[in-house]
Amino acid sequence: MSAVRILIAGFGGQGVLFAGKCIAYKGLLEGRQVSWLPSYGPEMRGGTANCSVILSDTPIGSPIVTEPDVLTVMNLPSLEKYENAAEKGAKIFLDCSMIEKKVERTDVSAFYVPATKMANDLGVNTLANMILVGKMIRETGMLRFDDIEDGLKKVISAKHADLLGANLKALEAGYNFKD
Repeated sequence: MSAVRILIAGFGGQGVLFAGKCIAYKGLLEGRQVSWLPSYGPEMRGGTANCSVILSDTPIGSPIVTEPDVLTVMNLPSLEKYENAAEKGAKIFLDCSMIEKKVERTDVSAFYVPATKMANDLGVNTLANMILVGKMIRETGMLRFDDIEDGLKKVISAKHADLLGANLKALEAGYNFKD
């Protein structure tokens, strides 16, 4: 795998940037070249947010992802904005608890994950983002899952160390989800 260009998008407060950071740190631990570029509106929580991540085996020229190979959307405005930007053959992951619309393109693979509902059912209400990351890892093979905890430990602050188990639980639920 030479490079994977990932775009994660949703509302501020859905953990879009955290999900991207988790992927980026795990990529670093696997010896990959990595870029992580967050973008969010001034309103943060409730405003739009997206995150570009590139995992590569060679140096990365630009951190901007305009045509993602992997697109993860957590709300309808993000699907409407980025669906047509995805590369032909891209994998698109949707939180179908939040998005009732289906992907219209036939030249991409779509994965419908009820991430918000799953998070609520698991008692990890704020971790729909990590459920989607788990599913992304399963379906793309972009990262190893067996030692995912190492990456999480790099991005979860000491202040929130008690959330490591909940994040692992969410990642595993997404990784094992069959749609």
